Amino acid sequence: MTKKPDDSLTIMTELVLPNDTNLFGNLMGGRLMYWMDIAAGMAAQKHSNKRVVTASVDNLAFVSPIKLGNLVHIEAKVTRAFNSSMEIYLKVWGEDLIEQKKYVSNVAYYTFVGLDCDMKPVKVSEITPETELDKKLFDGAMQRRQMRLILGGKMKPGDATELKELFVSLNEDI
Repeated sequence: MTKKPDDSLTIMTELVLPNDTNLFGNLMGGRLMYWMDIAAGMAAQKHSNKRVVTASVDNLAFVSPIKLGNLVHIEAKVTRAFNSSMEIYLKVWGEDLIEQKKYVSNVAYYTFVGLDCDMKPVKVSEITPETELDKKLFDGAMQRRQMRLILGGKMKPGDATELKELFVSLNEDI
């Protein structure tokens, strides 16, 4: 069975309280990552209808800090499913209710794995992208996956068919 990215769409909202902030009154990165992990897990579970576990977090880019008293909106959806793993794209906004201003704070990619009752990886449904953004995220997911596998030591750079042009063999002349 194939699913659409919007089938997994999860939107989570949190209020930044004093115990969520650092000495500068900004939301702590670790707290945001915790909330993002929850949102990504919900999206992965909605897509797979399985138990899921976080496999990796990458490309977590902190663009703008979120201040004490602001809202945090986290949008997560599955961009592509491989065998048992799913890539989840997350976008985070801060919202200042007093100033009535929303601003992008973070983007990231998380990878989750679907599990069966014995906690073993299990095949998950494929994704059929619909919008232009969904197609762009889907198309780039294989490159991001291969990069994760290379950085994690699970794939040799020479085996990364989608990334070959990024790597130069030691035997090649430059």
